[in-house]
Amino acid sequence: MDKNGRAGKQVTLVTGFVGSSNDLEALTKLLKAKCGVGGSSKDGEIILQGDLRDKVVQALLKEGYKAKRIG
Repeated sequence: MDKNGRAGKQVTLVTGFVGSSNDLEALTKLLKAKCGVGGSSKDGEIILQGDLRDKVVQALLKEGYKAKRIG
């Protein structure tokens, strides 16, 4: 979770993704749909609006990715 440089708004960051940019875009789309929020992917990071750490970790584990909650 991060608020720096975002006018005090909370966002959830997913970092450490290894794969192609197409795979990153597909994962971003999946997480946005599962959590019902907006977001984007940029520089190997996925940015989702709001504090969704638990939902994101569960969704990533269900899809077969290694994930852990930080913070």
